[in-house]
Amino acid sequence: MNAPAKNEEFAAKIPDGVYAETVISVEHYTDRLFRFRMTRPAGFRFRSGEFAMIGLMVGEKPVYRAYSIASPAWDEELEFFSIKVPDGPLTSHLQAIKPGDTVLMRKKPTGTLVLDALTPGKRLYMFSTGTGIAPFASLIRDPETYEKFEEVILTHTCRDVAELKYGFDLVEEIKNHEFLSELVGDKLKHYATVTREDYPFTGRITDLIENGKMFADLGVSAFDPEIDRGMICGSSAMLKDTKELLEKAGLNEGANNKPAEFVIERAFVG
Repeated sequence: MNAPAKNEEFAAKIPDGVYAETVISVEHYTDRLFRFRMTRPAGFRFRSGEFAMIGLMVGEKPVYRAYSIASPAWDEELEFFSIKVPDGPLTSHLQAIKPGDTVLMRKKPTGTLVLDALTPGKRLYMFSTGTGIAPFASLIRDPETYEKFEEVILTHTCRDVAELKYGFDLVEEIKNHEFLSELVGDKLKHYATVTREDYPFTGRITDLIENGKMFADLGVSAFDPEIDRGMICGSSAMLKDTKELLEKAGLNEGANNKPAEFVIERAFVG
């Protein structure tokens, strides 16, 4: 007899005007990183690359943080990739979620890392550090990305090799997907580097751009504003330095209301 009362009590705690969704799966990559998938509200629409405010009830109050939606717009579920911060107001609780738990989400997604914010080009670079790969996890699984660009280069820089696994899992998933594998073909290149361990590719992405090693490793020419477009998501230092390198090459920063050659997500740093 107590179960309905408990459910009613829990339901009463959910704030008005937000979605309350159910965790479907959780995968822990390292002691710092995990991904989870949850149900998608029937009426929820977003553009691949956008972020949403997600949260949990902590005590009597909801706590929210901005999270890029890592799943593509066509997916029936929502995926998120998160860092674990031991004393973080949200992540200290979020890292403990299990299938069946409830996660809150505000109803309006937003963000600048969307294809609409870029002018037409041939090659799209996605520069990411750490959990900054999340919006690109959405975009590299969206057919529209490959309709608009002939070549897509995802760069992912982390401190340790273990932190790169999510990116490799994504690429593997695409290769094995029933319709994405054919659509993507060899259009997607994945360039993963680390800064603190031995690895075939080491160094900050900005250093590898500046010294030309990234271009040589990928077999592509230096940035050309006529054909190259960029998206940047990650640490504040990486955002600033990559932006300067793109501007030095003649690319201009765009926005939803003024498309240009590259865009940056400043809503959060990860």
